[in-house]
Amino acid sequence: MLTLSAHPSGRHFLQIPGPTNVPERILRAIDNPTIDHRGPEFGALGLSVLAGMKKVFKTQNPVVIYPASGTGAWEAALVNTLSPGDLVLMAETGHFATLWKKMAERLGVRVQFLPGDWRRAADPADIEAHLRADTTHEIKAVCVVHNETATGVTSDVKAVRDAIDRAGHPALLMVDTISSLGSIDYRHDEWGVDVTVAGSQKGLMLPPGLSFNAVSDKALAASEKNTLPRSFWDWHAMIASNATGYFPYTPSTNLLYGLHEALDMLFTEGLETVFARHKRHAEATRRAVRTWGLEILCADPEHYSPSLTAVMMPEGHGADAFRNVVFEHFNMSLGQGLTKLKDRVFRIGHLGDLNDLTVCGTLAGVEMGLELAHVPHKKGGVQVAMEYLAEQSEVRSRPLRG
Repeated sequence: MLTLSAHPSGRHFLQIPGPTNVPERILRAIDNPTIDHRGPEFGALGLSVLAGMKKVFKTQNPVVIYPASGTGAWEAALVNTLSPGDLVLMAETGHFATLWKKMAERLGVRVQFLPGDWRRAADPADIEAHLRADTTHEIKAVCVVHNETATGVTSDVKAVRDAIDRAGHPALLMVDTISSLGSIDYRHDEWGVDVTVAGSQKGLMLPPGLSFNAVSDKALAASEKNTLPRSFWDWHAMIASNATGYFPYTPSTNLLYGLHEALDMLFTEGLETVFARHKRHAEATRRAVRTWGLEILCADPEHYSPSLTAVMMPEGHGADAFRNVVFEHFNMSLGQGLTKLKDRVFRIGHLGDLNDLTVCGTLAGVEMGLELAHVPHKKGGVQVAMEYLAEQSEVRSRPLRG
């Protein structure tokens, strides 16, 4: 029998880059009694959340909602558009790009994997060069992770779209926004994305359990001809039922209650305000890291992530031991380094339902943890972050002059 340790006083700081803290409002919405998923009340709920997700993706095209993790949405994107033996071009930006590549291979899709060092974004010029070289248009899709959760690197999706267009290549563009949607500006239609993949447990502030595909007309046309088998993941069955707010099988009713509340929170704050808040908290975090004398994993400031910051440990010091100190002393969870980065980095999640005080508390826990774990660093990172946030707060509160 599993024995749970006694909970310490105060809240647990869940500062991993997802799942994120679930706001009380959303928890209470999920706690509503389950209703008949074939009844009229559910139909109204379904129509509302489907319309709301279109606003978040910034698309006029269909959005499909699955009862699954983001991994399910990856698979749905692939099996609805590709056939066995098809070739796709993928950029190695980190752990999750690698997992998507492995999934494609298991499904019988061939992958041309553009190598990366996990510190930089997808390279549009490299993608363009490979597409120009593909004169027979053997490549059927380009797959890119918008925000690599393992590294804190954000790729420029519009630049990738422009590269595809310059090459005059007909490949589909598929983008993973699992740790960016609802946290970083994203424009499915404007940027010409064909399939966008997302999950519920990060910027949307929900528990894991919902995943999403936003689908272009071009992707829908591809799904009429491709031959990878699918049943549960089939877009057409979902879109047909969704027209009246319903689903072809039992949906995650209570998570959809939570999604309805999350969308209300995002739209009440305003998506542009949400994106600005994430940028502000990310900058405060990076200023603290630099003051401590630690190195940010992302090597290019133009591609710093507004969702999370991955921090490299000094030589001879393990990230996991440091994370354990922080957890044991301050009841705060930081993200671990994954695969190639195991024990080399820790990740500070600053996405979802956060405010300036939450960020300051998080950074205080990190700075105290560095001291307790005897990690070489300079003091004062929290102070620098506080000064920046106070300055930004003052700027935002100034009245506009006519």
